[in-house]
Amino acid sequence: MHVLILGAAAGGGFPQWNCHCPNCKGLREGKIKAKGRTQSSIAVSSDGKNWVLINASPDLREQINSHPQLWPDAHVSRGTRISAIVLTDSQIDHTTGLLTLREGLPLPVYCTDVVAEDLTTSFPLFTVLKHWHGGLQQHSINTDYHQRFVPKGAEGLTFQPVVLESNAPPYSTYRDNIVPGNNIGLKITDDTTGNVLFYAPGCMQANDTVKQVMRESHCVLFDGTLWANEEMIDHGFSNKLGTDMGHMPVNGKGGAIALLNEFNVERKVLIHINNTNRVLDEDSSAYHSLCEQGIELAYDGMEIEV
Repeated sequence: MHVLILGAAAGGGFPQWNCHCPNCKGLREGKIKAKGRTQSSIAVSSDGKNWVLINASPDLREQINSHPQLWPDAHVSRGTRISAIVLTDSQIDHTTGLLTLREGLPLPVYCTDVVAEDLTTSFPLFTVLKHWHGGLQQHSINTDYHQRFVPKGAEGLTFQPVVLESNAPPYSTYRDNIVPGNNIGLKITDDTTGNVLFYAPGCMQANDTVKQVMRESHCVLFDGTLWANEEMIDHGFSNKLGTDMGHMPVNGKGGAIALLNEFNVERKVLIHINNTNRVLDEDSSAYHSLCEQGIELAYDGMEIEV
């Protein structure tokens, strides 16, 4: 299984356009050792030719142009190697890139019914895109973990939904009143090798299924949004904890590091990293602590074979 990290940052990217926190300021001025990152999105493939896009970042045009694997075939005047799209939630930073794909429609998109509801009502991207070649061909993802599915072009890979405890977007009718399907992770199994990728970019608390899938995984891409639960409050950017927004902190008791260290996974990678997270500074003690524990930090252009 081939995995491309198209974007590794949380909403706003790194540096965020209006942010002058120590990380964003330091990166702009060249005073910290860090890599710029676009907003969260990955692509997976069983053959290296046909790719399933998982989440459509607002930075999708830049991401596609930066990855030759996704460019049109040489013998066509227009086209795409993106065969399908899977959405794990209805957040702006995971769906706005659908607008960028309008010239290439129709394309199949897979999401839960709750996400489809958000994207036809409170944030009606699906409704808007109907005006381009019939729009997106929506396929429902069941929230039952045992309901496997294979997106178009992903033959050789089997997908399973993993309901995550997180939060819905601010514009969703399910905000702070979440139901199964607002946020899912994906267990993706290579049918030939049996190797497993677990992708969970937004997770507030690990339920039993999350832990089971981690135990079975060869590679985990997990929520690395905030280093500390009170991080946004400390910076004066919000009055909410990370867990209020649907994200488990990386550090501390009950954090992502402690969770990942429970399992013997070949590759443990943090993704969806907020611009305030101190791990972005590669000279920081937080970054070195991560490396010492065998946990990687995703970056744009990172390629993983599972």
